[in-house]
Amino acid sequence: MRLPRGRNRGAEMNSLHDSTSVRSVPDSARRGPTWNDYCPPPGHWPMPRLSVTKDGRTRLAALDQFTVKLHSRCNLACDYCYVYELRDTSWREQPRIMPGPIREKVADRIAEHIRRHGLERIRVILHGGEPLLAGEAVIDEFAASVRRSARAAGAVAELAVQTNGTLLSEAVLKVLHRHEVRVGISLDGAAETHDRHRHRRGNGGSARGSHAEVSAALERLGSPCHRRLFGGLLCTVDPTAPPRQTYDALAAHRPPAVDFQLPHATWDFPPAGAGSSRAPYGDWLCEVFDHWTDTGRAVPVRLFESALTLLRHGSGSSAEILGLLPAAVTVIETDGSLVWAESLNAVADRAAHTGANVFSHSFDDLLALPRAPETGIGTLCSSCRSCAHVDICGGGLRTHRHSARRGFMNPSVYCLDLTRLIRHIRRRTGH
Repeated sequence: MRLPRGRNRGAEMNSLHDSTSVRSVPDSARRGPTWNDYCPPPGHWPMPRLSVTKDGRTRLAALDQFTVKLHSRCNLACDYCYVYELRDTSWREQPRIMPGPIREKVADRIAEHIRRHGLERIRVILHGGEPLLAGEAVIDEFAASVRRSARAAGAVAELAVQTNGTLLSEAVLKVLHRHEVRVGISLDGAAETHDRHRHRRGNGGSARGSHAEVSAALERLGSPCHRRLFGGLLCTVDPTAPPRQTYDALAAHRPPAVDFQLPHATWDFPPAGAGSSRAPYGDWLCEVFDHWTDTGRAVPVRLFESALTLLRHGSGSSAEILGLLPAAVTVIETDGSLVWAESLNAVADRAAHTGANVFSHSFDDLLALPRAPETGIGTLCSSCRSCAHVDICGGGLRTHRHSARRGFMNPSVYCLDLTRLIRHIRRRTGH
């Protein structure tokens, strides 16, 4: 797969797209731009606190989201998983369950960060692996601890869990109700597509799909007594799956929100089905967008709503693959290690690692590290800076721009797909 060549209007575009001048967005139109899990927060989420250079490079000045890995293993073997199936192997060295002293230190560090920056709201995302493998007692204790610590520091902690749904029992839901933990579930549409990718490994290499278990969990979660915890559905795009059928299978569960995720890929490890002049993921998303629009947009779709908000207002994306603003988030592994976005597992073994740990580093120490990621127009290659769509796509997800030859100074490996989707939405809506 060859890197695309773009037009070169770089010099004039640097000032035009200087990320220090972000247009204001009405609160009613903005659900971001910084939340990075798949359960929309109530109301809009605050703008990230940034340090911005004159050439448009931005670095986070504070965090407001903390992805906490309560368990490092999973009971499924999804073929596209960015934790276990890509380049990283460090999960093998992690304790299965985050030990109590580390959970306590995580809560203390979050409270310290709240006080340091006067934060009023934070999000804590329980993650894995499969976080529900940690068990009800661990989830109960940690949720109570982090809420208590945040409250004492002067902030409201909003909790969410991202799960494959197979362990979402009544006992677990009882604990989640106690701490108002919203639930995001991964579902890849209809049974045939879902089970092709999201399955259990059986004896002799056989695989058993998980769709029936997840559907039962969604029926439980969608019932009147539990529905208020339902955060949303996450679907990883498979361009060989029927687009409209996939959307309808998701919408049938009446989720409060849906998001479509592109499989994590780089120029060295491109996505399945991609080619030098093909945009299969963009074509697929365009068909879903049309179907979503034609059926009245009954279910909020994060990716599409982010694109529409950016087209209307120039800012306000909550989808990480769109826009120029970052998610103010870090990930805490089960051993207390602090890492950058785990999508970097697609780049190389330990590419997300920082060398920092909750016992040796505060979150401010983490943000001050020389290799802390930068975002913004000043970090993009000339092809992206000269592109008419850069304010919308923002160069795509940072990981998706990587190649061994040029680092992150490339367009997204999904450039053609994002361009196809943005142009289609422009034509369809007149924005």
